[in-house]
Amino acid sequence: MQSWLGLVMVASLSGPAVALQDPTRPPAGDQVVSTPQPERTLVLDSILYSQDRRVAVIEGKALTEGQRFDGVRVIRIYHDHVRVSDSGRERVLYLEGLPQVRGTQ
Repeated sequence: MQSWLGLVMVASLSGPAVALQDPTRPPAGDQVVSTPQPERTLVLDSILYSQDRRVAVIEGKALTEGQRFDGVRVIRIYHDHVRVSDSGRERVLYLEGLPQVRGTQ
């Protein structure tokens, strides 16, 4: 009886090896993993703000609310910042500090 049991065990081990798959693992395939694009640098050069007119100069282009430039749409212009939509992502652009002015001696 023991020899028969040993023979069955040897016969079952000599078959082709089948790798067990983890049922919780996502299927491996030709999946395209999209990496998020880094935000591009947009420079807010200046803001012209009055009761009658609001203009933001972004990357050297003067834009009013609702206008588009290179995939960027101006949503709203405030006195110190501008809300834009850049390729579907909303961003806020702030004026950078004024450059240092040195007096002559």
